[in-house]
Amino acid sequence: MAEGHTPLGPVVLATGGTGGHVFPAEALAGELEARGLPFTLVTDSRGKQWQGALSRRPIHYIRSASPTGSLRKRLAAMFALALGLFDAWRALGRIGPSAVVGFGGYASVPTLIAARLRRLPAMLHEQNAVLGKANRLVLGGAARVATSFARTQHIAADDRRACLVGNPVREPVRLLRSLPYRAPGEGRVIDLLVFGGSQGAASFSQVVPEAILSLPQALRARVRLVQQCRPEDIERVRATYTAAGIVAELAPFFADLPARLGAAHLVIGRSGASTVAELATIGRPSILIPYPYAADDHQSANARAFEATGACIVIPHASFTAATLASHLNGLFEAPQRLAAMAAAAHAAGRPDAAARLADLVIEMTGFTLSPSGVAA
Repeated sequence: MAEGHTPLGPVVLATGGTGGHVFPAEALAGELEARGLPFTLVTDSRGKQWQGALSRRPIHYIRSASPTGSLRKRLAAMFALALGLFDAWRALGRIGPSAVVGFGGYASVPTLIAARLRRLPAMLHEQNAVLGKANRLVLGGAARVATSFARTQHIAADDRRACLVGNPVREPVRLLRSLPYRAPGEGRVIDLLVFGGSQGAASFSQVVPEAILSLPQALRARVRLVQQCRPEDIERVRATYTAAGIVAELAPFFADLPARLGAAHLVIGRSGASTVAELATIGRPSILIPYPYAADDHQSANARAFEATGACIVIPHASFTAATLASHLNGLFEAPQRLAAMAAAAHAAGRPDAAARLADLVIEMTGFTLSPSGVAA
């Protein structure tokens, strides 16, 4: 620390629940660790198996729940959140943090409220183009709001607390940032990647095969497919492709998905925040079908924001038919220069330094000082 400064307490990262909220916290933790800045994690029992820097620090657990479902479930959740506020108040008292950073999801709410009651500086990170309900609950107590899209619904355009930093991506994705995109040449193989979330998408298993089979024979013969399917759909989909002579690799999960993204000429997928960020970081053209039941329809907002850059084509779920998809595929495969332009637009929208930008905001908010080498002094 600079001369005369009292050493500051650790930065509290408040997150939990789904991977979409957890990964940005893991990415920020890694960046803070690299800079020698202290941090710790406050989460709930739904927190997944932590990785990276987070797994090497003490974890403080609080009670939490999502107030959804029946009236009884909502009341129970509100009671759990109230208990979580008590837990978080005590945890922050023990930790003595310099600041709190929340990543959305109800697991972060008690900690952000406790931070406001303790008058601690707090920052929010929003992964989607719509400020989530949990983040909306605690927005009033935030000194800064880090966003992933140029415009985020429920944040006023003139809100000076907002700062565009992007959504951190996994390290294997970031390492593919410099991998060039090469559009498929005339008569050459077209690598198509299809994935619809961690468990695949039932509609994809129905619509995508029908769309590919309806392509002209000469075009269909060029397609080489990698598709994520639900386990119960794999054999049916495989039989369809095999009968049509289409080369396809099917699996419920691909551990090497970043490499598959890098190798794809075109991606068909949902439009969760992480998917959009990864497509942008690597720079790959896509056809996105927003998940229709996402909270606040945030996947549609993500997709439309990405589409506005020229990086993708959006098909609303209600319009996701074999005929519609086949029409887009035919148009793109016959115009490789358009695929190249979409890839370039996606790449231009990428923010591979999102975790570093988040760390910069933390330093600005807390008053940590760094040595000339960039490490906490």
